[in-house]
Amino acid sequence: MLLSLDQGTTSSRAVLFDRSGTPVAVAQKEFTQHFPRPGWVEHDPMEIWATQLGVAVEAMQKGGVAPSDVAAIGITNQRETTIVWDRETGRPIHNAIVWQDRRTAPMCDALRRRRLDRRIRQKTGLMVDAYFSATKLQWLLQHVPGARAAARAGRLAFGTVDSWLLWNLTGGAVHATDASNASRTMLFNLRAGDWDDELLRLFGVPRAMLPEVRSSSEVFGHTTRLGGSIPIGGIAGDQQAALFGQVCTRPGMVKNTYGTGCFMLMHTGTTPVTSRRRLLTTVAWRIGGRTEYALEGSIFVAGAVVQWLRDGLGIISSAAEVESLAASVPDAHGAYLVPAFAGLGAPHWDQYARGVLVGLTRGTTKAHIARAALEGIALQVMDVLQAMEADAGVRLRELRVDGGASANNLLLQLQSDLLGVPVVRPVVSETTALGAAFLAGLAVGVWPNQAELARQWQADRRFTPQMRPAARKALAAGWNRALARAKRWESP
Repeated sequence: MLLSLDQGTTSSRAVLFDRSGTPVAVAQKEFTQHFPRPGWVEHDPMEIWATQLGVAVEAMQKGGVAPSDVAAIGITNQRETTIVWDRETGRPIHNAIVWQDRRTAPMCDALRRRRLDRRIRQKTGLMVDAYFSATKLQWLLQHVPGARAAARAGRLAFGTVDSWLLWNLTGGAVHATDASNASRTMLFNLRAGDWDDELLRLFGVPRAMLPEVRSSSEVFGHTTRLGGSIPIGGIAGDQQAALFGQVCTRPGMVKNTYGTGCFMLMHTGTTPVTSRRRLLTTVAWRIGGRTEYALEGSIFVAGAVVQWLRDGLGIISSAAEVESLAASVPDAHGAYLVPAFAGLGAPHWDQYARGVLVGLTRGTTKAHIARAALEGIALQVMDVLQAMEADAGVRLRELRVDGGASANNLLLQLQSDLLGVPVVRPVVSETTALGAAFLAGLAVGVWPNQAELARQWQADRRFTPQMRPAARKALAAGWNRALARAKRWESP
């Protein structure tokens, strides 16, 4: 058995897989979202750890397995979310600042005014944006009393969520991360494969705070927190783990995850591809000394717009209802919903954009709004894919999809219609957790090589384009008009 710890933005999950990559048991628990000010999003790191440990125990109990039955643990996590803790006490000095948090947007503006954004992009492959960890870490060092002095004295540790879990699982014995997570901090030099001293000076981050950067598939250490000694054999950021779980291991293969946000990654091989269309260049994974790269388009709000329909507007009582409601009308009746609740990500990168609902008439119903919400997700993905194809110089043959919203057949049909290519959903939808299990299993010899993993991937359903090109063009044109109204809504 392999145990995957899948620590996400709104919940902690644990999934047990057998040697065939089939899920055996799943446990999940939501945790508290903190919004101390408009645009600020925080998590309690202790609650993250408690819920993640709790669901790991629960999954093992559900599966009826003992620690000795678990060959290895794989960790996959919400990326960019920033945690700083005291090495002596093991306690966080502040709540985690979540990837969605926008408090450091003015700091990013200042970097652009100093014309440092191009240098940062050359080194990291990332756009200068509040999304990434560097300015979040800088903010914590500036605003938490005593943090700067404690960091310089070597008392504080920084990590993304994977490092925080690894630290706690090993009782503070291991402070490490993998190359995929490191590449999301805006402190990591893509080509050197390590932390960049110039960037550390720029953001005022002492190197002693940082975790060791290691492979995505190796034994990081052992945990005894689950009743026996189990090796921790794999770590990858959630989107890279999903790329690996979808077995997109050849250049040109693409997956899209429909989670809280929406994340499309294209495998580009062993050479990082520099985007000319404002996509991100990122590490896909590092295995056995070989680093592979990906182009990524990050969309901040995808499945979260369905949660908003449920919790904010109250037009559905459960997320699953959105499909039948949206399917009850043939189109959105001219309505467009741009879900820029946390700004716009790729390829627009407008941190001052805000959500807009436009094109309403007296004939607009909640069904039309629900359909506009699903179309808004699919249209954002269309924007990213078009940029990705142009950057990489390849034409997509198919899109492999996963994530919670990939269960929505209407959304996937809309996606295929808008992209004009097949959209393929796998039998095992737990691809993020599966990718972490694959990485951990490779490290301890459960699977001999990646070719064996490719043989396990199977398609569940294939959606093919049905929309006429003229209708696709009209929908895209209306979307671009709606986007124009959402952009730069807030004053910098």
